[in-house]
Amino acid sequence: MKKLFILLAILVAQVSTAQNYVHQVLVLNEGYFDYTINQSVVPPTIGSYDPVTQIYTTVDTIDGARFASDMVIEGEYIYVAADNYIYKYNKNDYSLISSQHVTGIRNIVVWNDKIIVTRGDYDNVTFSPILFNSYLQVFNASDLSFYMEIDTTIGPKWATQNLVVDGNMLYIAINNGFEWGNEKGLVGIVDMNNMTYLNEIDLGPDGTNPDNMVFDGTYIYTVNNKDFSGSSISKIDISNGTSMTTNMLTMNTGCGTSCLRDGKINYQISGDTELYEWDPQFMAPAGLSMGFSQNFYELATDKVNHYLYATSTDWFSYGMVYVYDSNNTPITSFSCGISPGTIVFDIRSITVGISEITSTDILKGTIYDIFGKKLESLENQPTGIYLVNGKKLYITKK
Repeated sequence: MKKLFILLAILVAQVSTAQNYVHQVLVLNEGYFDYTINQSVVPPTIGSYDPVTQIYTTVDTIDGARFASDMVIEGEYIYVAADNYIYKYNKNDYSLISSQHVTGIRNIVVWNDKIIVTRGDYDNVTFSPILFNSYLQVFNASDLSFYMEIDTTIGPKWATQNLVVDGNMLYIAINNGFEWGNEKGLVGIVDMNNMTYLNEIDLGPDGTNPDNMVFDGTYIYTVNNKDFSGSSISKIDISNGTSMTTNMLTMNTGCGTSCLRDGKINYQISGDTELYEWDPQFMAPAGLSMGFSQNFYELATDKVNHYLYATSTDWFSYGMVYVYDSNNTPITSFSCGISPGTIVFDIRSITVGISEITSTDILKGTIYDIFGKKLESLENQPTGIYLVNGKKLYITKK
């Protein structure tokens, strides 16, 4: 056999190579809260999916929470926003380290040793938005203790949603999404070095109600729900603080879900089964149909393997995650919790050496690919993570 599969480095002692891989895929399931009886039927849960073994495991149940809204991984920790609390977990054993009460918490992002929180909520009794004296708060990541807030006098005056960090600059979507008919379309800017609220970028009359916010390293894109009768995408040049908004002619209702994938925006109409692709370079007012026929709740991209993870749910009885390759070909799917609303990837580095195993040993072993398919050999298989005799190995051709 002319093509052998060997481990990356020649010797661990002489040279080693770090390679990124997806250690686990974390799923935040929002659960099912029946507002007619004001009771949690199924509480939110956190699940972990191993792409190699294809095993999904519920690692924690957040009892008492009506819903969950966001999750991020930073360093060795998982941070979760659920109902009126923020939770901190160990990402290896999923133990709960600490929690902090934060009324109206929506989304979170980590900057250095601080966690920034956006806020907004709705009163189910008065059917009106809950007013806060601050829609942007900062907590210490170490113990989740309160650090500071930017009040409505100098900061955002309405409910906030998504966040993007670029170096020491923070960008916040201000949508006032809990006050029907008075939606806003602003992006606030904070200098995190001195926690100073600098100014706001106006997305224009067609850029109201920004929901999702993504960053490609140069531009920030917001997917806007407007008044839920239509949608738009705004392209923000952070170098000069200007924005351009494009109405999406294919959409006659709000955007259901969206993500940044290979430099393009993938999005879906709320309640629809078609997925569209919007190219920021051409900024056409209509997206290209991608040929899907499934209603999705959340979209997330695995940038290591260039896979699309898409969730589906009826919000009360089931949750599913579907995985597609870069050609939109279905790879696998797995059942999770109800209303899987956030997916994050635990990306780690593996350093390997030839002294640990030889190509002959690999070819004699029991081999599975990253999605659990048993292989007779590694001939014609791509470089990547494999399960060999029960161990995860990064294998490449040479």
